[in-house]
Amino acid sequence: MIAVSNMRTFVIGDIHGAYRALDQCFDRSGFDSRMDRLISLGDVCDRGPEVSKVFEALLEIHHLVYILGNHDFWAKEWFTTGQVPDVWYFQGGRHTINSYPHGVPESHRDLILNAYQYFIDANRLFIHGGIIPGVPVEKQDQNTLIWDRSLVSEALSRRSKGRTDAITGYAEIFVGHTPTIQFGSDHPIQACEVWLMDTGAGWGYPLSMMNIDTKEVFRSDPVTQLYGSNLYNNFNQT
Repeated sequence: MIAVSNMRTFVIGDIHGAYRALDQCFDRSGFDSRMDRLISLGDVCDRGPEVSKVFEALLEIHHLVYILGNHDFWAKEWFTTGQVPDVWYFQGGRHTINSYPHGVPESHRDLILNAYQYFIDANRLFIHGGIIPGVPVEKQDQNTLIWDRSLVSEALSRRSKGRTDAITGYAEIFVGHTPTIQFGSDHPIQACEVWLMDTGAGWGYPLSMMNIDTKEVFRSDPVTQLYGSNLYNNFNQT
């Protein structure tokens, strides 16, 4: 990836098809799709109604790092094989399907097929789910990277005890997957070196985007205000 002078780097939590929320984050941060870098922590797909529009917006970003989430993993199967497992369909996959009434464009398929498993920049790790501490990230299996919550659990446990000591050798770790709303906040949460960036857009709460250097956070309006509440009822938190 080519370095760009004055390029800012932003990280964003789970978008879940909420294009209007993404657009607000871009507008409120002054994001420049040609000059700035965006690191998406995954779960671009499912639950929200405008997955295809989110993909179109991501394709406009010249310096995009798209990390595969567990919902993206499910959606990738449908993008490439047309198969619709029940577990995916009833966890928001139906909204991804509905956003493609004329089929999935090749550019969208290529984007999800080329998603990162993880990304490292200046000893900062970006993943969707988590890792097992002590195991090199390149040796962690995909299931851990997209589903694990043990790292987050340990970080939050230490935080509850007033501890800030690092769990890993990384300076910072940015994760999605585990919504901060489970812990009473719709803002990003820092625990030890771990930043929880999924602020619940997939359940109707705001989407959050952070400048990784300044730690300034840019948030959308609650997604229920942008789309209405009916879409965001009766989902399990996976």
